[in-house]
Amino acid sequence: MKLASFTRNGGVEIGVVEGGQIVPLDAAASMMELIARWPAAQGAVRAAAQDGPRIALGSVRLLPPIPRPGKILAIGLNYADHIREMGHEMPTRQVWFSKPATAANGPYDPIRLPRVSSAVDYEAELVAVIGQGGRNIPKERVADSVFGYCCGNDVTARDWQRATSQWMLGKGFDSHAPFGPWITTADEVGDPHALGVRSFVNGEKRQDSNTCHFVFDVWEQIAHVSEVMTLEPGDLIFTGTPGGVGMGFEPPKYLAPGDIVRVEIDKLGALEARCQEEE
Repeated sequence: MKLASFTRNGGVEIGVVEGGQIVPLDAAASMMELIARWPAAQGAVRAAAQDGPRIALGSVRLLPPIPRPGKILAIGLNYADHIREMGHEMPTRQVWFSKPATAANGPYDPIRLPRVSSAVDYEAELVAVIGQGGRNIPKERVADSVFGYCCGNDVTARDWQRATSQWMLGKGFDSHAPFGPWITTADEVGDPHALGVRSFVNGEKRQDSNTCHFVFDVWEQIAHVSEVMTLEPGDLIFTGTPGGVGMGFEPPKYLAPGDIVRVEIDKLGALEARCQEEE
């Protein structure tokens, strides 16, 4: 099942996406609430998706599936080819950072290029959406804690990222966490470690890999993070990017105003955004 947040006539709604149509779910107040009560609500949602009225997907504006996530967590250095292009050693421990909730961006909304950065980069990533969550989740039970998956773009201001040993500011500019276009529930995705991941800039393919090449798989990531903090419904896990980012080229191919960035992941759809200068 594909679940989206959208707006029409000024109101924010959620709905089930089927082909080129969306079935609004009038009873659910927000995506976050729906995820939290999914075990009890999914039967009614599936019935509504089958029998409810449909509207054209093109007649609404898709929002970030979770407009204000509680946590946006991301692992760095999680594909061998990306580790090489960044000039790092293979990590023996997982490298984590966070992106603020204000970085969340819709699947087709513009990516804003900050006035204070001249080195904005793209990073195509699989995003796992936490369902029931918890603390100290055993690896063998992690799959049960994932609600679904999205496409994501871990947009990064490389000059800010490299200025200090802490990456948060370079990863945290407004609009620099596009994700969506909807959440595909985990039962529909199946194994998250067999998904093709691609990015394009102005139609030129830049990244082309598969989640089977993770250094640390999704289950290892979530189990490790849950040793530190309680994961809650709707939290996002950006799972790492493969080689082919703009910084890896010589000279680097950073994003410029007017560039169109597309991220595709098998079974999950695509993001597509135009870059624009910050006002």
